[in-house]
Amino acid sequence: MTITKTLTAMAVATIFISAPAAFAADEHNVSVGVTAAGAPLGLHGVDPVAIIRDGAMAEGDAAQTVVHDGVAYYFSSAETMAAFEADPEAFLPQYGGFCTFGVSVGKKFDGDPTYAAVIDGALYVFSMPRSSRRSRRIGKGRWPRPPRNGRRSSRSPSQTCN
Repeated sequence: MTITKTLTAMAVATIFISAPAAFAADEHNVSVGVTAAGAPLGLHGVDPVAIIRDGAMAEGDAAQTVVHDGVAYYFSSAETMAAFEADPEAFLPQYGGFCTFGVSVGKKFDGDPTYAAVIDGALYVFSMPRSSRRSRRIGKGRWPRPPRNGRRSSRSPSQTCN
């Protein structure tokens, strides 16, 4: 009887110890798999510093990787990588890189940096161009309701990125 209680207590303890790790896996929007740095890729490999500072999409390079909070971020230059390392919080995508609109309605949609908006110096990513455009009109802190008609935008991704 004592062995059964001990084993049960060990099983319960294992569940409680591993539960935070399971919940933490959902705090960042990352690609499936791991990078050469041993961490999953964030922001689809796009340089977050370039989006915020230069207002342009720049594909990152695996040779210039920084792992922050268990997520690997790629950078397009040593300069942008150094800026991130100096102050990562200033360049991290809001809501862990999940679609800002999705988070506003309680969902975790994949945030696509192609549809990014920089609002008050913070990087917000969206899953579609319509949400990104609405965010610029509405502004930080007030996100739109889900569209009812589900129509796709005719604008190209490059027209929606800052």
